[in-house]
Amino acid sequence: MDKKEIIRTIYLYLFSTIGLLLMVIGSVNLVDLGLKNYVFKKANQSVIYPVYPRLPEPTPANEPTKEEQQAFQKKQLEAEQQQKQVENARRASNAIAMIIVGLPLFIYHWDILQNPGKKQKINPVRNSQQNV
Repeated sequence: MDKKEIIRTIYLYLFSTIGLLLMVIGSVNLVDLGLKNYVFKKANQSVIYPVYPRLPEPTPANEPTKEEQQAFQKKQLEAEQQQKQVENARRASNAIAMIIVGLPLFIYHWDILQNPGKKQKINPVRNSQQNV
C-alpha cells in the first residue's frame, strides 16, 4: 500500500465516522425530544417562581393587587410555554439537519470503502489524464 492509498483510506474512514456520529447525535436528540414531549411530559416542565415587577418605592398604595399579580403570573406562564415551543422546534430542526447532513456523508464514504472498485470514480480528472 502506498502513501496515497493510506491517506485515502484514513480520509474515508474519518468522514464515514463523522457522518455516523452526526446521524447518531441527531437521532438521539430527536428521540429525547419525542420522549420529553409525549412520554415524560413533566420532564419538559420547569418550576416558575413568581417575579413581581419592581416599583419605585414599595408602599402599600403602590403594591400590585391580587388581579394584577394573577395577570402577571398568567402572562409569565404563557411566555414560558411559547419559549418552550420555540426551543423544541429549534432542537427538532437541528436534529433533523444533523441527520440530513450525516446520512449522505456516511453512505457515500462507507460505500466507497466497501466497494474498492468504485475508487476510480472519485477523481475523474486523474482518470482522464491517465487515459491520454
